[in-house]
Amino acid sequence: YEPEYVPAVPPPVPDIPPEHLAAMIKATVKVEVLDDNIAYLKIQHIIGEEMAQKVGPLLLEYIWDKVLPTSAMILDFCSAISGELSGIPYIVSYYTDAEPLIHIDSVYDRPSDITTELWSMPTLLGKRYGTSKPLIILTSKNTLGVAEDVSYCLKNLKRATIVGEKTAGGTVKTEKIKVGDTDLYVSVPVAKSVNPITGKSWEINGVAPDVEVTAEDALDTAIAIIKLRAEIPGLVQAAAI
Repeated sequence: YEPEYVPAVPPPVPDIPPEHLAAMIKATVKVEVLDDNIAYLKIQHIIGEEMAQKVGPLLLEYIWDKVLPTSAMILDFCSAISGELSGIPYIVSYYTDAEPLIHIDSVYDRPSDITTELWSMPTLLGKRYGTSKPLIILTSKNTLGVAEDVSYCLKNLKRATIVGEKTAGGTVKTEKIKVGDTDLYVSVPVAKSVNPITGKSWEINGVAPDVEVTAEDALDTAIAIIKLRAEIPGLVQAAAI
């Protein structure tokens, strides 16, 4: 019941001093380089296109330049519960090649009856992580919305292995809708994501992990998987001798 509710229009991103932007980035993204040259990124919010353009140089300085030389990467989405739809192509593109462009997702917006196709980006700020180095995404039952979309896209592109719990099964976009002439409002999904590879959506059902473990055990499991994969070429070579 919200008699004073007025539908919110997202404000433009204000001019924020660089030091405040840096503090914001550090508060929402945790970055470490673990043993065996494994990058670990814990992301709580996926920023959109406008913010990415504004903080791009700082993202490179504080995060990306630190993890780019690593041998493998773990993206921790276990606590990622918010994000912007326009941020999906940014994240996915850093783990794909510049060419050919890839149809990542299609999002149908019910109020406008418009379907928007999301494609990988031909140019990015900084270098790509590429397609050859291992990428593991950690998920939990709390992983929600845009982070689910990124996980589902990279999983079905065969670019990432999902480790952890089945995700929440949220939606890419919700709006508050007024109920008739009352002061009651309900939050309802107003968009639907359809993956071009599967023809299905992760919404409602969630994203199923490739390796199912508890969220608490997901990081250790991911590290073990990366180490095992790194040992396989040597084991194969030794067996052939």
